[in-house]
Amino acid sequence: MTQRIVLLMIDRPADWEYGPLAGAAHAWFGIDVVSASLDAAPLTTMGGLSLQPQRRLDELSVDDAELWVVPGSPLWDEAPAPAPIVQALRERAARGRAIAGICGGTRALAAAGLLNERAHTSNEPGYLDAVPGYNGQAHYREQACVSADGIVTAPGTSPVSFAEACLRLVVPERAEGIAQMHGMFAREFV
Repeated sequence: MTQRIVLLMIDRPADWEYGPLAGAAHAWFGIDVVSASLDAAPLTTMGGLSLQPQRRLDELSVDDAELWVVPGSPLWDEAPAPAPIVQALRERAARGRAIAGICGGTRALAAAGLLNERAHTSNEPGYLDAVPGYNGQAHYREQACVSADGIVTAPGTSPVSFAEACLRLVVPERAEGIAQMHGMFAREFV
């Protein structure tokens, strides 16, 4: 059975945040990577590329895929997370299914209440404070990436650590290959 990661996006996703994960997952680990959005309408990435999501959110079961990933976008900062995304994330977490958010995508996880009781990180201390319902400040960690209880969070500056943590949830048996991937990417960023 093929493993799957769903990239749950809103318009203007940050290309570099999901790029290392999507590329490595598909090319090196044989994981199916599927893009999804609220309505599957075409998106434009921050890099100006056209992206056609493959699925609508309402076509997904909360159990679909080993991991759902919420990439950042400047739109997460401009408006509250869409209610259907928040609800789907809550339902998925309630079923014990893995979820990851990077940069502004952590705002969707915060809106769903997923960061109130577990260790997490984001772009900087205070970044999540304006999210309605977020009260997890005591669990915030100033780290490149945090993986806690099936929830992965990272700032937008840590796409390689984020990719590593996500892959460790999906293919934990491939730890050596994941470490090699991280080392290869990390050399460029040092």
